[in-house]
Amino acid sequence: MFEYKTHGTCSTKIHFDVTDNKVYNVSFEHGCQGNLQGVSTLVDGMDAEELIRKLKGIRCGFKKTSCPDQLALAVESVLPAR
Repeated sequence: MFEYKTHGTCSTKIHFDVTDNKVYNVSFEHGCQGNLQGVSTLVDGMDAEELIRKLKGIRCGFKKTSCPDQLALAVESVLPAR
């Protein structure tokens, strides 16, 4: 289980697993729980590279990041160098 401290979002941490380049067991601490439970369910079992492609760069309002963007950065940080 990996833990990632978020930056610039209402959520403060993301917990997740990566097995065989697939993302599982995503959970967020704090933030908009309904939306974050939805994101967690939608990405469960998703290919890590696909998750990064789809979520990286999403912004929340006027913020430069979002919880989905932070998840993409978290997953990217644990993958082998590309």
